[in-house]
Amino acid sequence: MHIVLSNSSDLPIYEQIKEQIKTQILTGELCENEMLPSLRQLAKDLKISVLTTTRAYNELEEEGYITSRQGKGFYVMPSGSDLMREQLIKEVESHLNNAITAARRASLSPDELGNLLKLLQEVSDD
Repeated sequence: MHIVLSNSSDLPIYEQIKEQIKTQILTGELCENEMLPSLRQLAKDLKISVLTTTRAYNELEEEGYITSRQGKGFYVMPSGSDLMREQLIKEVESHLNNAITAARRASLSPDELGNLLKLLQEVSDD
Protein backbone atom coordinates (compact mmCIF):
# COMPACT_ATOMS: atom_id res chain seq x y z
CA MET A 1 0.00 0.00 0.00
CA HIS A 2 1.42 3.35 -1.05
CA ILE A 3 0.17 6.58 0.50
CA VAL A 4 1.51 10.06 -0.20
CA LEU A 5 0.53 12.89 2.12
CA SER A 6 0.58 16.53 1.13
CA ASN A 7 0.82 19.41 3.57
CA SER A 8 -0.47 21.77 0.88
CA SER A 9 -3.68 19.79 0.32
CA ASP A 10 -7.00 21.25 1.44
CA LEU A 11 -7.97 17.78 2.70
CA PRO A 12 -7.15 16.79 6.28
CA ILE A 13 -4.52 14.06 6.59
CA TYR A 14 -7.00 11.35 7.63
CA GLU A 15 -9.11 12.20 4.56
CA GLN A 16 -6.06 11.96 2.27
CA ILE A 17 -5.31 8.51 3.69
CA LYS A 18 -8.95 7.44 3.37
CA GLU A 19 -9.29 8.62 -0.23
CA GLN A 20 -6.04 6.97 -1.34
CA ILE A 21 -6.97 3.65 0.25
CA LYS A 22 -10.46 3.84 -1.32
CA THR A 23 -8.90 4.46 -4.73
CA GLN A 24 -6.51 1.55 -4.31
CA ILE A 25 -9.40 -0.74 -3.35
CA LEU A 26 -11.63 0.36 -6.24
CA THR A 27 -8.83 0.04 -8.80
CA GLY A 28 -7.91 -3.43 -7.53
CA GLU A 29 -4.48 -2.34 -6.32
CA LEU A 30 -5.58 -3.61 -2.91
CA CYS A 31 -7.27 -7.00 -3.27
CA GLU A 32 -10.28 -8.26 -1.36
CA ASN A 33 -9.40 -9.84 1.99
CA GLU A 34 -5.92 -8.27 1.82
CA MET A 35 -4.61 -7.26 5.21
CA LEU A 36 -3.87 -3.57 5.69
CA PRO A 37 -0.96 -2.29 7.76
CA SER A 38 -1.75 -2.02 11.46
CA LEU A 39 -2.82 1.37 12.77
CA ARG A 40 0.51 1.78 14.55
CA GLN A 41 2.58 0.63 11.58
CA LEU A 42 0.81 2.98 9.17
CA ALA A 43 1.19 5.88 11.61
CA LYS A 44 4.89 5.08 11.99
CA ASP A 45 5.43 4.77 8.22
CA LEU A 46 3.66 8.08 7.53
CA LYS A 47 5.14 9.78 10.62
CA ILE A 48 1.71 10.81 11.91
CA SER A 49 -0.47 10.19 14.94
CA VAL A 50 -2.16 6.83 15.53
CA LEU A 51 -5.35 8.83 16.13
CA THR A 52 -5.20 10.02 12.52
CA THR A 53 -4.82 6.52 11.09
CA THR A 54 -7.55 5.27 13.44
CA ARG A 55 -9.97 7.90 12.13
CA ALA A 56 -9.17 7.03 8.49
CA TYR A 57 -9.62 3.27 9.09
CA ASN A 58 -12.81 3.77 11.13
CA GLU A 59 -14.38 5.88 8.38
CA LEU A 60 -13.35 3.36 5.72
CA GLU A 61 -14.97 0.64 7.81
CA GLU A 62 -18.17 2.69 8.26
CA GLU A 63 -18.31 3.23 4.49
CA GLY A 64 -17.90 -0.51 3.82
CA TYR A 65 -14.46 -0.57 2.24
CA ILE A 66 -12.63 -2.42 5.00
CA THR A 67 -13.51 -4.60 7.96
CA SER A 68 -11.77 -5.20 11.27
CA ARG A 69 -11.20 -8.67 12.61
CA GLN A 70 -10.81 -8.74 16.37
CA GLY A 71 -7.16 -9.27 17.28
CA LYS A 72 -6.11 -9.70 13.65
CA GLY A 73 -6.32 -6.25 12.05
CA PHE A 74 -8.05 -4.56 9.15
CA TYR A 75 -8.83 -6.22 5.82
CA VAL A 76 -10.24 -5.10 2.47
CA MET A 77 -13.89 -6.10 2.18
CA PRO A 78 -14.76 -8.67 -0.49
CA SER A 79 -16.18 -6.95 -3.59
CA GLY A 80 -19.27 -9.15 -3.26
CA SER A 81 -20.17 -7.74 0.15
CA ASP A 82 -23.33 -5.66 0.31
CA LEU A 83 -21.54 -2.58 1.64
CA MET A 84 -18.78 -2.74 -0.99
CA ARG A 85 -21.36 -3.31 -3.73
CA GLU A 86 -23.32 -0.30 -2.50
CA GLN A 87 -20.19 1.87 -2.64
CA LEU A 88 -19.43 0.68 -6.17
CA ILE A 89 -23.01 1.43 -7.26
CA LYS A 90 -22.71 4.87 -5.71
CA GLU A 91 -19.55 5.46 -7.76
CA VAL A 92 -21.30 4.32 -10.96
CA GLU A 93 -24.22 6.66 -10.21
CA SER A 94 -21.83 9.57 -9.78
CA HIS A 95 -20.15 8.88 -13.12
CA LEU A 96 -23.48 8.42 -14.85
CA ASN A 97 -24.71 11.74 -13.48
CA ASN A 98 -21.60 13.37 -14.94
CA ALA A 99 -22.28 11.61 -18.26
CA ILE A 100 -25.90 12.84 -18.26
CA THR A 101 -24.72 16.41 -17.67
CA ALA A 102 -22.21 16.13 -20.52
CA ALA A 103 -24.82 14.50 -22.78
CA ARG A 104 -27.19 17.41 -22.19
CA ARG A 105 -24.44 19.87 -23.14
CA ALA A 106 -23.88 17.84 -26.32
CA SER A 107 -27.65 17.75 -27.00
CA LEU A 108 -27.75 13.93 -26.94
CA SER A 109 -31.19 12.41 -26.57
CA PRO A 110 -31.76 9.74 -23.87
CA ASP A 111 -31.85 7.10 -26.64
CA GLU A 112 -28.53 8.30 -28.07
CA LEU A 113 -26.97 8.26 -24.60
CA GLY A 114 -28.31 4.74 -23.97
CA ASN A 115 -26.97 3.53 -27.33
CA LEU A 116 -23.59 5.07 -26.56
CA LEU A 117 -23.49 3.30 -23.19
CA LYS A 118 -24.37 -0.05 -24.83
CA LEU A 119 -21.69 0.47 -27.47
CA LEU A 120 -19.06 1.30 -24.86
CA GLN A 121 -20.01 -1.79 -22.82
CA GLU A 122 -19.69 -4.01 -25.92
CA VAL A 123 -16.29 -2.53 -26.77
CA SER A 124 -15.01 -2.94 -23.21
CA ASP A 125 -16.21 -6.59 -23.10
CA ASP A 126 -14.10 -7.45 -26.15
